[in-house]
Amino acid sequence: MFKHRGVIWLLFIVNFFGTIYGYMWYGNQLEYTAANYPAWLLPFVPDSPTASLFFTAALLLLLYPPKSLKGTLLRELIEALAVLTSVKYGIWAVSIIFAGGYQGDTVGWKDWMLVASHTGMAVEALIYARFFAFRRMLPLALLWTLANDMVDYSIGIYPWLPSVLEDDVIGVQYFTIGLTLLSAAAAWVFSRRTRPLESFSDRR
Repeated sequence: MFKHRGVIWLLFIVNFFGTIYGYMWYGNQLEYTAANYPAWLLPFVPDSPTASLFFTAALLLLLYPPKSLKGTLLRELIEALAVLTSVKYGIWAVSIIFAGGYQGDTVGWKDWMLVASHTGMAVEALIYARFFAFRRMLPLALLWTLANDMVDYSIGIYPWLPSVLEDDVIGVQYFTIGLTLLSAAAAWVFSRRTRPLESFSDRR
């Protein structure tokens, strides 16, 4: 089912609009960062929407694969980033919401919406990882994601946390880095060594 062109297009549309909504969700933090930090840090702020952006691009490249070597290498890097970061931030967001709730934060309907959407991020990434072939680019994706973690927590531009977790930032930092490593391992396990010969662009 997941190989069918119609299903891929449906997921592309859902992720495309979800990505836009995600960047809008980060609007206040982006404005705060722009006003208080150098502009080059802005791309490091909206973690989940950028993960969704990578996955959306990976789906499009599944439908319309590049022919050149450079295009193929770029595709593999996007796929590696898509799977690693979607698994990571999907699990991260759900964990932070429940951790906040455990410490007394109110978990409202928007939080449950985020739980559903971020769980979907992680699940779809693992499902489609077997249709990708990005293992040689996974180390580079891992380095980028670890660098993102370092920037987030050394400078203080990590995603805003529930207020009850503000005194647990160090613990959140260690959890985040550990989750990056576990997500990279999951991406490796679920991915293929070589790309399937069948072209998704030809399926109906």
